[in-house]
Amino acid sequence: MRQKFSMSRLLATALAAMAIVTLVAPVAAQDLRLADNAPQTYTVQKGDTLWDISGRFLRDAWRWPDVWRMNRDQIRNPHLIYPGDVIRLDYVDGQPRLSLASGGARESVRLSPATRATPLDREAIPTIPPGDIEPYLSRPLVTGPEGLKDSAEIIAGRDRDRVIRGDGDRVYVVGIDAKAGDLWHMYRPVGPIRSLDRKSTLGFEFRFLGSARVERFNEVSTLVIENAKEEILLGDRLVPAPREVLVNYVPHAPIRDVEGRIIATMRDTVELGRGAIVTIDQGAADGVDVGTVLAIYRGVAPIRDPRPNKDQPVIIRHWDQTTWWTPERFLDVPQERTGLLFVFRVFDRVSFAILLNTTDPVQVGDFIRKP
Repeated sequence: MRQKFSMSRLLATALAAMAIVTLVAPVAAQDLRLADNAPQTYTVQKGDTLWDISGRFLRDAWRWPDVWRMNRDQIRNPHLIYPGDVIRLDYVDGQPRLSLASGGARESVRLSPATRATPLDREAIPTIPPGDIEPYLSRPLVTGPEGLKDSAEIIAGRDRDRVIRGDGDRVYVVGIDAKAGDLWHMYRPVGPIRSLDRKSTLGFEFRFLGSARVERFNEVSTLVIENAKEEILLGDRLVPAPREVLVNYVPHAPIRDVEGRIIATMRDTVELGRGAIVTIDQGAADGVDVGTVLAIYRGVAPIRDPRPNKDQPVIIRHWDQTTWWTPERFLDVPQERTGLLFVFRVFDRVSFAILLNTTDPVQVGDFIRKP
């Protein structure tokens, strides 16, 4: 269920340059709970994530921006964490604080892991494993009702008799803008994304087909298909491939209450666990942005009340017979929290998120709300 974590060049450069940082008013410091047996110091290891490191110190790992005492100046000029750095737990005015105590010639500085607008060193510790989310940072694509009607379109192939194209084939495309670069992603419409009750259309999904590179720019440009995930057909659409940089995400609660559902998974799996990617029915229009952390809740079916029922019996008449019947009573059970999810890509009314800190299997239809 969990994709293999890798800090290779491909994955390290694949965290898309779209991170949005919206810091909400910090929760009172006294609400922060330290983990049992939290260490006084921890030496950062290769392969660590900020989420996992903070989990060594905090019961709620996503609260690390609070315990780092981040402010907006530090957001604009954050320090980075590298393997070998030492994280120190101390107290300021009686409240816990984490800081970076670098050894050797490096100066001891106050640590503020945060989002950065420029590429990060590939050795810097990321917030969450980039290998888990890399395939979903630029694909698939969700649009509004207009879809990709004004995007570039494949109108023909060099071999006119063939219907299907693949790796190495050349295609003719209209609508290519040279200013957008020479690498383009190919898409095909999948259909609408609907709410669980099927009453609302939340967006329109386009499936990622692969990438192609421009060989010749013109009114009708020539492109070579470099990486086809499936067959390429006439009429498939193209959009410029996004610039790839490594960024970190600041986890935070949403700015307002959120009441939503998990509506889809990227895999044909009934039960999901840590590392799984899901689609939720909340997006930018609902106050969700990149880095938003939401709690997951599972609904519990009502339980039959075993206590004696003192309700008045009901008379049921059936032809010439009369029956006295006492209806059963059921007790409502509160929803149970089963984990957290971390939003990493946002559209208008839907978002992609990764499951973290799950205690029980998660399913499509589970509820999500502000933690």
